Order: sequence, then C-alpha cells, then structure tokens
Amino acid sequence: MSKLNHIISIDQFLKQDLLDGVFNLADKFAKTDRKGSSSKPLKDKILASVFYEPSTRTRFSFESAMLRLGGSVISTESAGHFSSAIKGETIEDTIRIIGGYTDIIVLRHPEIGTAKRAASVSPVPVINAGDGAGEHPTQALLDLYTIKKELGNINDLTIAMVGDLRYGRTIHSLIRLLSITRGITLYLVAPKPLGLPMEYRPPPALSDMHIIEKEKLEDVVPYVDVLYVTRIQKERFSSAHLYRKVANSFMIDGEMLGKMQEHAIIMHPLPRVHEITSAVDDDPRAAYFRQARNGLYIRMALLQMLLEE
Repeated sequence: MSKLNHIISIDQFLKQDLLDGVFNLADKFAKTDRKGSSSKPLKDKILASVFYEPSTRTRFSFESAMLRLGGSVISTESAGHFSSAIKGETIEDTIRIIGGYTDIIVLRHPEIGTAKRAASVSPVPVINAGDGAGEHPTQALLDLYTIKKELGNINDLTIAMVGDLRYGRTIHSLIRLLSITRGITLYLVAPKPLGLPMEYRPPPALSDMHIIEKEKLEDVVPYVDVLYVTRIQKERFSSAHLYRKVANSFMIDGEMLGKMQEHAIIMHPLPRVHEITSAVDDDPRAAYFRQARNGLYIRMALLQMLLEE
C-alpha cells in the first residue's frame, strides 16, 4: 500500500490496502503475542500520547504498542487542563512544539476536525484517536479486523448497530469503512434523538449497503451476524434530564442472547455502562474483550507502517 503520512480519517484506506497491509501485519503481531520478539523496529522512536479527553483502551493500547515495538512514550491525559492549552495556546502551536520533541503524535480532542488541523502543521505523523463526535479511524480498523477474525469474512453480512448513533464516533468511522465491503445489510437501532446523521451514511453510488432503521432491538437480533452495541454517551448531552430520557433504551442480557444465532458475535467499543450485562461475558459470542485486544495488534501495525524508514 502507499506510504501513510497521517491517519486522520477512515476514508484514507482502500480494501486491498487493509487486507494485504494493515491486517496481515496485525496478524503477524498477534501470532507472536506474549512470546516477545527480538525485533524492535521502532527503537529510538518516541510517541507523544496527547489526550484532551479521557481514555483507557485507546491510550494504553497505543502506548503498549509503541513499547512492544521498541520505542518510548511521553504522554499527557486531560491535556486541556495540564498543558499550555489552559493558557490559551492553539492546537496548531501545541502540535508544532510536541512534533519537535517526538516522532509521532496520537491525538484525542473533543472538537471535530482538530486532528486534521493538527496534521496540517505537524512535522511528524499524527494519528486521530477520536475528535469529538467525528471519527475514530483506528477503532474502525480494529473493529473490521475483529469481524474478519471472528467470522472469517467481511462481506455479505448482516450487522446491527445499537445505541448512540448520533454522537458515536466509532459508529461513524465503522459505517464509512464498511462501505468498502459488499453485500452488507445494516440495521440501525437507536432512540429517535440519537439516530445516525445523514452525513455519515455512505452515498448509494459508492456502496451497495442496504440500510434499515428499526426501533426495537428484538426485531433484528435473530437475524444478525454482528451485534455492535454502544453506550449512550452522557458527556455528549447538554443536560442530565435529556440523558436520562434515553439512558437505558437497550439491554443485552441472557434473554436477548437466547434469540441470537449461534455463530453471531457481540461487539462493543467499550466502556460499557448498562447496555450489556455481565451475564453475557462468558458466552463465546461475546467478542468485545477480544475486540479490545485486537486494538493492540492493529495499532502496532499502524505505528510500524507510519514510522518505517
């Protein structure tokens, strides 16, 4: 695949690039997991982990990926409070400065479009680790990789996306990524205030995806290959009252599990709140912890591809 300079949007990736490039390299890292490797391709490289919003999985998986590849990490969480941003410094100036100290920057920011602004001035590669309710491209890559590993295929699938489709950046990126596949039937299941915005629906001319909107989860669960669940994001609401009106709209429990096909999988970008009960965790169809682990391999692959000489 062509040399990557930054990872800002899922639109950068073509299907064959993923299968032959990113996914193949991730497979190699997965096979050597826990065994260690004498190869340290990113020795002497430094990653800056710059998060203006809280993160566990994304931040730690990127930092772990860099360390496993032989590199080093400097980081800040709650960067809006513990960096020069609190003094009024622009993101452009911050990135210029950090880029002078490091070899790559992983950036999470609450404002849509910030990663693109950062990349436009950065002297080093920038990876978008989530920009508000916009995109989360590396999450979408690990999601599609998980589907491929779990089901052996990324085409001709029935997928239900459930929960916060309005603000869920993981949903936005994954739907755009699925448009490079074929034969996808996509059920959208969300409270009316949290429906998928039109700008995140793939144009019919670019995809044969069949999109169906439903209000009741039980109407689609028996037919899906992938049940992709997201939490209702309290932090995106302007008031606690509005959040409470939709907070417990859907619940995946043992009863719902009994309606699913045996080969189907349940995915979740995590963290979960009330939408999947712990009773589901031990079922082999619960793929969300394996999904999170896959994020390490995908991010190792992306770091190596961005920084290889």
